[in-house]
Amino acid sequence: MTEARELDLIWGVGAIGREIGRTYQQTYHMIQAGHLSPVVRQVGQRYVASRKALVAFFHGQENAA
Repeated sequence: MTEARELDLIWGVGAIGREIGRTYQQTYHMIQAGHLSPVVRQVGQRYVASRKALVAFFHGQENAA
């Protein structure tokens, strides 16, 4: 878990949703529709995002990630 914090990663649709203030279903739909690409990536059966990249994305700085 320490390594994930060092990398500032958010694992799972639910956790990503909580970070952006959306429900699990809303977040999953956004991911599937491509609205959170390339910030959210699928690794195996799980989704992962960098907290820093999410913040930059929602501040209109997609390329900063």
